[in-house]
Amino acid sequence: MVKNFFICLFTLMLIIGGINMSFAKNNEDATWDKTFKKSEKVDVQKVTFKNRYGITLVGDLYTPKEKKEDKMAAIAISGPFGAVKEQASGLYAQTLAERGFVTLAFDPSFTGESSGEPRNVASPDINTEDFSAAVDFLSNQKNVDPERIGILGICGFGGFGLNAAAMDTRIKATVASTMYDMTRVSAKGYFDSMDENARYQLKETLNKQRTEDFKNGTYAKALGLPEKLTGDEPQFVKDYYGYYKTPRGFHKRSINSNGNWNMTSSLSLINMPILSYSDEIKNAVLIIHGEKAHSRYFGEDAFKKLKGDNKELLIVKDANHVDLYDNMEKIPFDKIEAFYKQYLK
Repeated sequence: MVKNFFICLFTLMLIIGGINMSFAKNNEDATWDKTFKKSEKVDVQKVTFKNRYGITLVGDLYTPKEKKEDKMAAIAISGPFGAVKEQASGLYAQTLAERGFVTLAFDPSFTGESSGEPRNVASPDINTEDFSAAVDFLSNQKNVDPERIGILGICGFGGFGLNAAAMDTRIKATVASTMYDMTRVSAKGYFDSMDENARYQLKETLNKQRTEDFKNGTYAKALGLPEKLTGDEPQFVKDYYGYYKTPRGFHKRSINSNGNWNMTSSLSLINMPILSYSDEIKNAVLIIHGEKAHSRYFGEDAFKKLKGDNKELLIVKDANHVDLYDNMEKIPFDKIEAFYKQYLK
């Protein structure tokens, strides 16, 4: 049991941590700070808006240069967990803007360029609210039809996106790509391997850290990805490293690339499960997962709970978890576009 506890603690800290690292970006446009190539088919501008907790969120608003209608469908996008809008969410946003949608890729509360103190904290409530705040913003844009707004969550924000869809009836269509349920993995470990006793030991460790944090006036940082791979790591750790720690996906503001999650923020993830009311989502949902993703069971289990004939699960052949971050040969953008065009008519 003790061994399982430390395995669960280690893997949990891997997913919510990072270390310092830097890479120079090779891009012709010195002002372009994304991990993907700039499209000439869209306009992009930085925007800010507040959620109902008063936290200022910062996003990139992508708009098609060729506008076929005065009021367009819009999509709010965030994730992966520990990433920033200059990474996968921005790639999704730019690609869907090329296909005719107004899109908003935003940094969640406490991360990236968004405000919130202390830094690098995750919250099942506030991160769900972040999606609704993005809907607030999009609903009030003069070029957006407020009755045609969807959301897209990647990795951990796929779970928060589904949670938002269960609460916010303004969301007409939801896509969860390579999703995690961060509350489930925090409370139960991967593949639900953490039992009640191991979970209690984890809570003891984290609560002792709270006492130390208060005494020291600082917040301890979670563990993160290794600075160098030994070759003995689980395949999913190698996959994360291959995205976040290399020029492929590194970004200086990304927690998983160049920072650390606040260790004790996982306490709320342990204690407050999301998706409790996901079976009440009436609007359309598309869940996408890689066939070879270690996280596939999160998406499949989430789909099993959904009701109605407007819900769909798509398993992408031969794709792993991070393939759906940026692999343009694996991300099913044709399907995503068709889904949104069907349900954001």
